[in-house]
Amino acid sequence: MIKSSTDKLKVAIEGNTAVITVDNPAANVWDEESLSGLKDLVGQLNEDRDIYAVVVTGAGEKFFSAGADLKVFADGDKSRARIMARCFGEAFEALANYRGVTIAAINGYAMGGGLEFAMACDIRIAEEHAQMALPEGTVGLLPCGGGTQNLPWIVGEGWAKRIILCGERVDAATAERIGLVEQVVAKGEALTTAKALAAKVAKQSPVSVTACKTLIQQARQRPMATAYSHEREAFVDLFDSADQKEGVNAFLEKRQAEWKNA
Repeated sequence: MIKSSTDKLKVAIEGNTAVITVDNPAANVWDEESLSGLKDLVGQLNEDRDIYAVVVTGAGEKFFSAGADLKVFADGDKSRARIMARCFGEAFEALANYRGVTIAAINGYAMGGGLEFAMACDIRIAEEHAQMALPEGTVGLLPCGGGTQNLPWIVGEGWAKRIILCGERVDAATAERIGLVEQVVAKGEALTTAKALAAKVAKQSPVSVTACKTLIQQARQRPMATAYSHEREAFVDLFDSADQKEGVNAFLEKRQAEWKNA
């Protein structure tokens, strides 16, 4: 049974999808407890072979997540800063490396660590009133939850510099135009839309999804010539899986595949 270690994160299982809700009023900020709780939740979900997709969102109508609780950094304690930086990194890297598909349902402000949380996901869906920014520079800090690395990959260097170096806030329409989010929906519809997309994941072989996601993410640092051979080897490796046999035979027999995630 999947269980959250903190009241600041709620988890619900709906079929083959897990829904994680950040619930830390009033702005769904992150702290050491919730970051540790996210890392733990992702670990549990990786072990549950019946979960194929994870949807993350924020409680309420205004905030997806406003990022870190800045009160933690008010005294300038470097040791405390190091702990928090590690917690952000470990939590969001765990989410990014989840074996299945992760979808962020951005239901409001996604600021700082909140946007980094969304960028750790594979796909982002934003409601039309959402606002996104990495404003750490305005308080003498920098994004330490993957922001400086993930944003250029997602939107390109120019827009990454505008958002990080100039402190530019983007609305949902701009975020969609520059590729920061994949879809914009009406207010109140992000979670429903994300769940519907997650349901499509269950129609894919979870073994194939994991292999494909790994290859896609490796494209960030692997030379193309090397990547081609790895892709071919990964294709052949799928023939060791039960899902490969089930998938092909289900297609030939004109029936719905029954995945074993094995």
